[in-house]
Amino acid sequence: MNWSSSELTDLDLGDKRLETRAAHILNAMLKAPQSSLPKACQSWSSTLATYRFFWNEAVSHDALMASHFEATECRIRQQDSKIILCIQDTTELDFNGQETEGLGRLSYDKQRGMYLHPTLCITPERLPLGITDTWMWSRGLSKAADQANPSIKESRRWIEGYERVAELAARCPGHRLIYTGDRESDFYDLLKRAQALDYPADLLIRAQHNRALGDDLKLWDAIEQQQALTRITFTKPRKQGEKARKVVQEIKVLRYTLRPKSKHPMLLTLVQAKEINPPAGKSPLIWRLVTNRCVETADAACELIDWYRARWEIEMFFDVLKVGCRVEKLQLDTKERIEKALALYIMVAWRIMFLMRLGRTCPELPAELVFDPLEWKVSFRLGKKALPDGIPTLNQVIRNLAELGGFLGRKCDGEPGAKSIWLGYSRASPYTQVPS
Repeated sequence: MNWSSSELTDLDLGDKRLETRAAHILNAMLKAPQSSLPKACQSWSSTLATYRFFWNEAVSHDALMASHFEATECRIRQQDSKIILCIQDTTELDFNGQETEGLGRLSYDKQRGMYLHPTLCITPERLPLGITDTWMWSRGLSKAADQANPSIKESRRWIEGYERVAELAARCPGHRLIYTGDRESDFYDLLKRAQALDYPADLLIRAQHNRALGDDLKLWDAIEQQQALTRITFTKPRKQGEKARKVVQEIKVLRYTLRPKSKHPMLLTLVQAKEINPPAGKSPLIWRLVTNRCVETADAACELIDWYRARWEIEMFFDVLKVGCRVEKLQLDTKERIEKALALYIMVAWRIMFLMRLGRTCPELPAELVFDPLEWKVSFRLGKKALPDGIPTLNQVIRNLAELGGFLGRKCDGEPGAKSIWLGYSRASPYTQVPS
């Protein structure tokens, strides 16, 4: 059984032919993630069958994702790590200029598209296990249209996201789930809901609001008054217009009680990591993290910071989905059909990230645990390398694919990233795809 059939084991569309077609489409998408649907399908008959699949009313985004959710949950249960990070964030999907029904405005009123708010589950070592929730919506064509519709409340995505993580936690009692969000998730209603459920999943949220603690004292001032527990040092990666640099942060912790008006008091912890001696002209890098966990040691505080830094993985997921899989180029005529295609591309994006991380954390695994024999043999042939006598390691095959995607493989280059892997897949695709 190949990976696509395995991932869709629990798929129930009421018709085995549709379920088989879903696995064929998913496999074709992975082997050519940057290609259009017709190019990935490789033949007119396969392309027509794919479009008919998305047109079929028996197929839905929820049904497709349900199988992946189940597979993700199974991977969580199999993990030796007792901590699972459940990272949430929102991204825009811009379909501007396309004739697609059901789309709404984005950041700018003239843009047309939709929003995706998934939950990505990873281990503390950053191995992605899959997606466990997808919250999607479109705004109205104008702000006035949304204001006239009282049912639209976009902040609900964070609360419902926590509720889905809480339900998952109840089904995985052997693991502790950590709900992780950026500044936008720092609001009372979410904190209140987590408290009401008695924190089945821990919160780890980047603080946005300098809340009042009483006696004219505010949160930022209160944390500054605490004694530093320790310091951490890391290298901040370079970004456009800025070189990589060494960062030294001082760690402080404050256990406090939040007493919002007419609401129940909340006992929370604030962990602050603040850069000391930043370069001239640079503001200090500060992370302030709100959690329900009691943090009693420097190691516990550093652990939370390390977990929050793993939030970058969902940004990588969005990059793979939008740049690697080019989902914003989908040519489908309704929002519902785009959502069906998105369900499969979400699985592809996860799979690419999974291969990248697995190649780093378990490099000596036999390649045939992940790749079909034809796939790994093609990776050697296209790279003009001799086939090994036995089965190669996972890392060997991933590096082969990455080199096909532009990875140079020098000692100073480290391990390949997601982009070179998806480009390598695209190049190898014509030699491994069997038309359905």
